[in-house]
Amino acid sequence: MINWVWTHWFITALIVNYIVALSAAFFLLRNNQNPRKTLSSLLFLIAFPFVGLLIYYFFGLEYRKSKIFKRKNLDSHKIISKWNDKLFLTDEELAKFEEDFLKDRLKLVKLLRHNEDSPLTLKNDLKVLYNGENTFKTILHDIDQAKHHIHIEYFIFNDDTTGNEFIDRLLAARERDVLVKLIYDSVGSDLSGNAIKKMRNAGIDVEAFMPVIFSNFTRKANYRDHRKIVIIDGHIGYLGGINVSDDYRNDLGENKHGYWRDTHLRIEGHAVKSIQAQWMLNWFFVHDHTEQEEDDMINKDYFPDVDEWENKPVQIAASGPDSDWANIMEAIFLAINTAEESIRITTPYFIPNQAILTALESAARSGIDVEIMVPRIGDSWAARYASRSYFEEIMNCGIKVFWYCRGMLHAKTMVVDGQFATIGTSNMDYRSFDINFEINALIYDEAVAQNLNEKFEKDKEDCVQLDPQEWEERSHFYKFKESFCRLWAPML
Repeated sequence: MINWVWTHWFITALIVNYIVALSAAFFLLRNNQNPRKTLSSLLFLIAFPFVGLLIYYFFGLEYRKSKIFKRKNLDSHKIISKWNDKLFLTDEELAKFEEDFLKDRLKLVKLLRHNEDSPLTLKNDLKVLYNGENTFKTILHDIDQAKHHIHIEYFIFNDDTTGNEFIDRLLAARERDVLVKLIYDSVGSDLSGNAIKKMRNAGIDVEAFMPVIFSNFTRKANYRDHRKIVIIDGHIGYLGGINVSDDYRNDLGENKHGYWRDTHLRIEGHAVKSIQAQWMLNWFFVHDHTEQEEDDMINKDYFPDVDEWENKPVQIAASGPDSDWANIMEAIFLAINTAEESIRITTPYFIPNQAILTALESAARSGIDVEIMVPRIGDSWAARYASRSYFEEIMNCGIKVFWYCRGMLHAKTMVVDGQFATIGTSNMDYRSFDINFEINALIYDEAVAQNLNEKFEKDKEDCVQLDPQEWEERSHFYKFKESFCRLWAPML
């Protein structure tokens, strides 16, 4: 028997592969995932021996109900219960603001409250920031003014010119006795051991989110911390599409992606408490701590009283594999379905699930003006062709598609009826909706919405609008590449 195994080693390996693949297939079917994702995973398990198992291991495993995230979810609800009473508005209080602020968006507010304890906040001043060079300048200025603490969480925090600027400012903050804590994603980031050691030696708490070995070989590994958060003294917060990397700025000379177009948001006020709470949930997840440490951080130093004269309603939506609901996706879905006039979307990756796709197509067919802006090239060839596989279908429904041609469009925004807007870290794709940890600001303010609409119109000058008839006449080979990449859509 042993001799036969050694003599026929390839057949033996193939048998073992399919035994393991059958076990994985049983797990997939039993787990009741999205049917398209399940079929995609099964296809690769069956059609590609050995490689299919690797693809399944890195992209197909579903941990939403696993013990590690169940534990995190229980801890989250325990921590949230300590601060939510200070943030929530009751339904009666919400009704007072419906006429002036919410109009027909009240259902959206209640949806998020019921899904993930996302309170509506009113005392906020908002500033939309465009592109990395402007955003970094503003963040670093606020870091220099920090008095008590700086909390940071990034998917990409690179050890390059931009990253070292941040590190230098954080070291200076520590010299002023400011408390500094940093969460970085070990797959997305490229931080050297020396940089981490330098920060830790200065008293900066640095933690990697779910560290992996050989991160360069797992660029698309599942369940990553895709958030980009900075919190300063509990009353200034940042979130959006911009990571800490030279790739995100246009003032250092042309990078490998050419011009980089992105959008970020600075919040000063009550909504920062919600961002702070979400940051703390991940900090307690990655950092060994005691219950006393939790209690110590739920105080006015981290959740200060708000004295902001502006009154812009904001709701913070966070989602990830630890949440019972796909909060950001559901919020976007409901916002699309309540649209009456227009929808403007900018996204680097348009790979929608069926619910979002149907909502957008139904909106367009009902006469709502729907426009989607995506990069012509992008930074991922697979995502590029998967996105393009949807263009013919959505344009036939009346949706206008604009190709951004100046460089990489990385902004993640949506504006509905010129009154509601969302800015955040979530792309319009499966990974953001169901796999990664994301965070978005939902903004019920006409001035911010109009600001984003004006920028959308300005960006059109660097775009080409796709013609449905010309697009339909693209080559069969081109369509095949799109269809092939679309098979991967649930895993991209």
